[in-house]
Amino acid sequence: MKKFLVISLLILTGLSVLASDLIIESKTQTFSDKEKKIKLDGGVTVKLDNLTVESPRADVSIRRNNKLDTATFYDKPYAYEVTASKKREVKANILQVSLINKVVKAQGDSQSIITEGNTPIVVINADEQEYDTKSNVMVATGSVGIKYKDIETFSDKAVIIADTKGGVKKIDLIGNAKVTQNNNMSEGHHFVYNPLTEEMSVTGNTKTVAYTDDGKKLTIHSDYQQYNKPQNSYIGTGHVKIWFDDYYAQGPKVSVFPDGRTTKPNQVYFVGRSKIVQADKDIIADKIRISLDPKDFEAEGNVRTIIHNIDTKDVNGDL
Repeated sequence: MKKFLVISLLILTGLSVLASDLIIESKTQTFSDKEKKIKLDGGVTVKLDNLTVESPRADVSIRRNNKLDTATFYDKPYAYEVTASKKREVKANILQVSLINKVVKAQGDSQSIITEGNTPIVVINADEQEYDTKSNVMVATGSVGIKYKDIETFSDKAVIIADTKGGVKKIDLIGNAKVTQNNNMSEGHHFVYNPLTEEMSVTGNTKTVAYTDDGKKLTIHSDYQQYNKPQNSYIGTGHVKIWFDDYYAQGPKVSVFPDGRTTKPNQVYFVGRSKIVQADKDIIADKIRISLDPKDFEAEGNVRTIIHNIDTKDVNGDL
């Protein structure tokens, strides 16, 4: 027993020298030379720079040179980091903290929250999350859901880049991604959102559903779309298709602008050889402008009109 205590004290002393900003507190601490682990139990608190982790129990793996490697926290631990006026919190079934690289990995029902003052500005739920405290990069995987201000997202994977003050600089959504804002919805394979400019781009079989002032639905399909939140405007390129009321239109590129009074989508501009279909009429032109309210359209540039199913017979059935 005496030998065990001496070895433990030597290891803990060596660790404190190598990482002077590391503080480990718990009711009991034991060391297993065979497992190369320090086992902590009861009111475990670990502090590393700005990062604090609290857990009922934990263990810390030791390298052969008696350096700390990874701390694993069990039984729904809680971690938080405070920078400037913001606070980052992480909850999960299990937390792993690399004490060398300062990377936090949350596994099982993980949730991260960034709070400014008393207001949560970002909430991230996922199967797993990994946060690098040095680069301020968070990678979330598995049924990822993000709530950021008035935006909600769902995807297979998300990469969130924070600034040094804890704010959000960029959000990437990858795989089966969906974004909703108010009643509007967008889908695609890869979203990139810049919170500073409030601009969003999406690639890969994209679909956006927006609503006009009178509640009618505007649906936009394309290969690529870009959304500007301050202007409430859309740009779509590549196999663009639009549905609105009894209108169907298609073309290589489209821009959608809001009504100045209602800020709802109202003006649709197709550029390049485009087509609008209404009832039995097809109108093909180099440029097409569509107004949603009042509903009308204009076509210019090599305009061609096709009217289907014309009855060319007279009343007697003769040609």
